[in-house]
Amino acid sequence: MLWGGTPRLLLLAARDWRIEIFTSTPMLAELADILGRSKFARKIAASQLSVDQLAQGYAQLASVVRPAATPRIAPDPDDDVVIGTALAARAEMIVTGDKPLLGVGEHQGVRIVGVTEAVKTLAL
Repeated sequence: MLWGGTPRLLLLAARDWRIEIFTSTPMLAELADILGRSKFARKIAASQLSVDQLAQGYAQLASVVRPAATPRIAPDPDDDVVIGTALAARAEMIVTGDKPLLGVGEHQGVRIVGVTEAVKTLAL
């Protein structure tokens, strides 16, 4: 949302209905929290959008689902909601830059991949 490059390809593909992305209310809350951190202040200001506007824009690109209950899977328990969201959405993959979550690799048929691998897999 704040940078170009490979991650933007996924957002553009979602905007153009070439892929479907999913999120959940807890994930949107975490997104707003992360974007509100001081280290992103310059990028937020340059975007001329508020944190809320950026989070709402992302929410409009995504289908919002209620995360499925999941046992403790990820090294960071906060990442279990990401897995639960993917399971509820019956997603093919989770795309993340979170190294500990990437370390999980796969759960119940949902692959956990980095952005570059997702873009290659989806032929974007």
